[in-house]
Amino acid sequence: METWELLKTLSVKNSSRIVLLVMDGVGGIQVEGKTELERACAPNLDRVAAEGVCGLMDPVFPGITPGSGPGHISLFGYDPIKHQVGRGILGALGIGFHLEKGDVAARINFATVDDKGLVTDRRAGRIPTELNQELCRELEEKIKIKGVKTFVRTVKEHRAVLVLRGEGLSGEIKDTDPQKEGLPPLPPEPVNQKAEATASLVKEFISQAQNILASRHPANMVLLRGFSQLPHIPSFQEIYKLNPACIAGYPMYKGVARLVGMEILSTGGSLKDEIETLKKNFNLYDFFFIHVKPTDSAGEDGDFERKAKVIEEVDALIPEIISLNPDVLAITADHSTPSLLKAHSWHAVPVVIRANTVRTDTVKRFTELECARGALGRFSTQYLMSLLMAHALKLAKFGA
Repeated sequence: METWELLKTLSVKNSSRIVLLVMDGVGGIQVEGKTELERACAPNLDRVAAEGVCGLMDPVFPGITPGSGPGHISLFGYDPIKHQVGRGILGALGIGFHLEKGDVAARINFATVDDKGLVTDRRAGRIPTELNQELCRELEEKIKIKGVKTFVRTVKEHRAVLVLRGEGLSGEIKDTDPQKEGLPPLPPEPVNQKAEATASLVKEFISQAQNILASRHPANMVLLRGFSQLPHIPSFQEIYKLNPACIAGYPMYKGVARLVGMEILSTGGSLKDEIETLKKNFNLYDFFFIHVKPTDSAGEDGDFERKAKVIEEVDALIPEIISLNPDVLAITADHSTPSLLKAHSWHAVPVVIRANTVRTDTVKRFTELECARGALGRFSTQYLMSLLMAHALKLAKFGA
């Protein structure tokens, strides 16, 4: 029996409200003796840590570096290994693209390659979204592949989504993104024989896209990853009997929330906008997933000081969340993105749960090392939801 199957039998509905604040990639590594959380002046996060119970979480299991998809699937209480969801599907759902059964979706990174075909910038300088839209329209209009219909849609900045629609497609295709600069794009290799035909179609798409983009520096190449097809995942309503809402500015996170049945609330692009959306809708839902992207972006850019500043910006808004008096407030991350590595990492993420039902510990600061001393200990992220449900008094007793 999977964890969610047990929770489905124990979940009860009541009026308690849960707020899950996810500071994407907030975990770090010490630079000159401090992580970004340790460098930041964050008295309100520290207050929550002092009033709550803290610990560390492994999004998959120790040593495994998760993508954003597995990180969030785990946060929502699903086994990220059994419920693998490709980034392409999440991107398509995030922008509200209507997927049909059998569609194959992949995430696109517009990228820069040099005269030798080596990737010099995996994100094409984070091109403006307006240019992205122009390039997507051109690719969708010009690319013609026999036996399949192609959709190319903008996500944000350098990110887009490719959807293939046709008969007998397979999402079992390896990424073409080498994940590092200085290397050539990888070929779209099939994982198994069933995917060989689809891999050939993807290869043709890349070839045509490369010709069309040849003169469009810095976005003169596409890198594809996260090939996938729409999975079946039981919803939050089905498992937890919750009426959940997502507040996120970035499409991909709306996608993973939509996949598990959350209502996507319209919000502005700033952190302040997200908190205002929470305040306006607080009485309408009993679970809120609030996503903060800039911590992760700063980490991926290797900008230690900017990441610490974003943490301080989030900290300044914490009192507005507390003023709503949620029955349970949890603050954590989907994974770590240390500025030192400029990438996701395997490091466990800090977590705090604040509720009237917690057994408080001695932690006084919301940092990685402090949370490691917390009473929650170190546990798998997929068990966070059962803890939140328990503290909200939304779980019945198990067994006689």
